[in-house]
Amino acid sequence: MAGGVVHFEIPLDDVERGRRFFAEAFGWEINPLPEMEYTLVGTTPLDEQGRPAEAGSINGGMFARGAQAPSSAPVVTIDVEDIDAALAKIESLGGSTVLPRMPVGEMGFTAYFKDTEGNVLGLWETRRPQAG
Repeated sequence: MAGGVVHFEIPLDDVERGRRFFAEAFGWEINPLPEMEYTLVGTTPLDEQGRPAEAGSINGGMFARGAQAPSSAPVVTIDVEDIDAALAKIESLGGSTVLPRMPVGEMGFTAYFKDTEGNVLGLWETRRPQAG
């Protein structure tokens, strides 16, 4: 559903410590992706399509806080049909692009923007199968 919140991200000062904290505090499934310097976080079971099985639930990720991170605060990610169109609309409304569209493996694309209040949020566009 375009416009829905589909993901969250938590920046960590000490990645191992943060992973342990959330795994032990909430029982979250922690899946490090060293090649991406990222950690996938499972907070809820997935259905056959790899989406949260419980309505209203989302999964997320963690990353090292620092110069390469899109934000030093937690980020919510919003699903959109077309990241480039969404960024153009955001900019027309007074927001700004923090990190432009970039691929995430074969899954889709992400980008980050700043809203008119200075908050950094993420965008997600699911990769569509190529026609042909």
